[in-house]
Amino acid sequence: MSSTIKRNKYEIDMCNGTIMDKLISFSLPLMLSGILQLMFNAVDIIVIGRFSGSQSLAAVGSTTALINMFTNLFIGISLGANVLSARFYAAGKDKEMSETVHTAITLALIRIIMVFVGLIFAKPVLELMDTPDDVINLSTLYMRIYFMGMPFFMLYNYGASILRAVGDTKRPLFYLIVAGIANAGLNMCLVIIFHLGVAGVAIGTVISQLISSILVLRCLYRSETSYQLRFSKLKIQKEYLKQIFQVGIPA
Repeated sequence: MSSTIKRNKYEIDMCNGTIMDKLISFSLPLMLSGILQLMFNAVDIIVIGRFSGSQSLAAVGSTTALINMFTNLFIGISLGANVLSARFYAAGKDKEMSETVHTAITLALIRIIMVFVGLIFAKPVLELMDTPDDVINLSTLYMRIYFMGMPFFMLYNYGASILRAVGDTKRPLFYLIVAGIANAGLNMCLVIIFHLGVAGVAIGTVISQLISSILVLRCLYRSETSYQLRFSKLKIQKEYLKQIFQVGIPA
């Protein structure tokens, strides 16, 4: 059954009216969000380089390529949920939209396996990347802690992809800005005050990713529309999972 689409003030109706102003309003927050996500590791490097010394800087810097690869990978996969959600939302298919939302969030939750992948394979991968011997232990520590935040990172991206599918790119950007400010503040606090060095910036990043995921899940939970999130409905629907991967993996 289809239903009339009720839009809130954050959603942009791309199907009616002039396109250029809507395209700009939609795309600018989207571009800034992508830049901000890649800046998390850069903030870690700046703080650690300024307050913890050259060896710690080299340790965090040596992980940048690996972290950017995973960041782009998971953002790409989340595009599958974005495309599928947009299709159902535009067609007014509330049931299919709801099932896509709950499949996407469940998929993000079960990706907690990435924590164990990071714990086990962080050092071997860094060795394959010819990370210098004098910093590989610190690099491994950073990567292992960083991977503990991967489930939160994926929850944010899948949740944000759903909001963007309905034309809302502003709230995902706002949540990322809040998380980015928290990341910078926590990094400086943990490095300067508690002298945790590499571990401090990694912990700050994990906590900031947790903040962004809580904010986006809270937004979905409080929604009164077809993309409303209810934890009791979390379930993988194979039909939608297949379509998410068909779009997301090539992306």
